[in-house]
Amino acid sequence: MTEASRIRTLADAGLVHPHAEAVTAPLFAGGGFFLASDKVQVKYEMLRAHLVDGVSVTDAADAHGYSRAGFYVVQAAFERAGMTGLIDERRGRRGPVKLTEEIVEFLRTAPASASGGQLVDEVANRFGVLLHRRTVERARRR
Repeated sequence: MTEASRIRTLADAGLVHPHAEAVTAPLFAGGGFFLASDKVQVKYEMLRAHLVDGVSVTDAADAHGYSRAGFYVVQAAFERAGMTGLIDERRGRRGPVKLTEEIVEFLRTAPASASGGQLVDEVANRFGVLLHRRTVERARRR
């Protein structure tokens, strides 16, 4: 795999280091296996430099193109989820905010003859949550 194709693959997956030019760690100077554009690899090597080689947090972060605060975010993600924690999470919401499991179950078991508008009113009365009619209809189709 060429470096260009590797960077394209990383870009397609959203894994390109946004400040690859700021990576000054010696491992990344020679190219080859270590690629400054590989965000996950850079994060891993930043943590390894601190935890294994004893490099200070400030120096490890700086050499890998991250701030000190960024280092701690990466470290916490790694401690929480291991290697998968080094992959950035998707931004934004992860689905409907107001639809709890209890409300979805209620909507699924409601009579098929009940309209979206009727169920909006019933959810508001029963659960105290105001939903849009389309949200109710989408939840029933799942």
